[in-house]
Amino acid sequence: MCTAVSFLAGDHYFGRTLDLEISYEENIAVTPRHFPFSFRMAGRLEKHPAMIGMAHKIGDLPLYYEATNEWGLSMAALNFPGSAKYHKPRSDKDNIAPFELIFWVLGKCKNCSEAKELLGKTNVVDLTFSKELPTTPLHWLVADENSSLTVESVDSGLQVSQNPVGVLTNNPPFEEMCFFLNRHLSLSAKEPIPRFADDLPLKADSRGMGALGLPGDFSSPSRFVKAAFLLHNSRCGESESQRVGQFFHILSGVELPRGCVVLTEGGEEREMITRYTSCCNTKKGIYYYKTYDNSQITGVSMKKEDLDGTAVIFYPLMEEQKILMQNG
Repeated sequence: MCTAVSFLAGDHYFGRTLDLEISYEENIAVTPRHFPFSFRMAGRLEKHPAMIGMAHKIGDLPLYYEATNEWGLSMAALNFPGSAKYHKPRSDKDNIAPFELIFWVLGKCKNCSEAKELLGKTNVVDLTFSKELPTTPLHWLVADENSSLTVESVDSGLQVSQNPVGVLTNNPPFEEMCFFLNRHLSLSAKEPIPRFADDLPLKADSRGMGALGLPGDFSSPSRFVKAAFLLHNSRCGESESQRVGQFFHILSGVELPRGCVVLTEGGEEREMITRYTSCCNTKKGIYYYKTYDNSQITGVSMKKEDLDGTAVIFYPLMEEQKILMQNG
């Protein structure tokens, strides 16, 4: 359960929530241009654009959940159980494992147009990273400041679709997800106009009733609709802090509080929470984040690192709550 959004407000901002029942000890990872990346079946990438994002650290290797490269292209992986289908290798395609796809795209492409062309020649193959990290069913949101793409590896192959909504959650597939928006076409940020009956003097008895019926549960379709409504009706100020703050306000509408989504597996109950929420200014290369236990916005700037180096720079998450006592 995750939600990713692409947001244009002066600069371009890209981020997501990560909703899981366990932690994988996530780190902010800055990958410099000369960090060599070896693909399982597609050779070795010695030089590429630098990138920043959230990753699971395996030795010196960042397995990105989402990232942005220095050209401003971003990509996020989201859970896609029951729908994702990975394939056998093909001689006429570049064969890329699911855990390699973000590095494959961001390591080669400047924008969505180039990403779409590259993905048209790509086959996502059924390869696991290791016995400890089995294959995860995923689909992806790719975005630049001008457009967004949804990338889904399904029975028919790798499908790349324009995503005019700029939002991605989980199941069902994106085309079906978009259909749910039609059921909410009457929602508005403005006050409702009475249309129930001409002969009944009905009036709104509360503010905010233009959005009456906006989904509030935590299912993927509901989070998709709510995030789309919040994103496309959003207005924010001109400063960086106002824009970043607005981005986090948008995603706060789909965050999971502890105890509200409980999974039962093998008789054991586990609680899903929003482990972190991220926002990257893709032009400035600044990655902002909050964690479940630390609501302070923390930032890491890619451009303050040595981007011509060969070693990935990792920053552990700052997860202890920061509270400012105004009166001492």
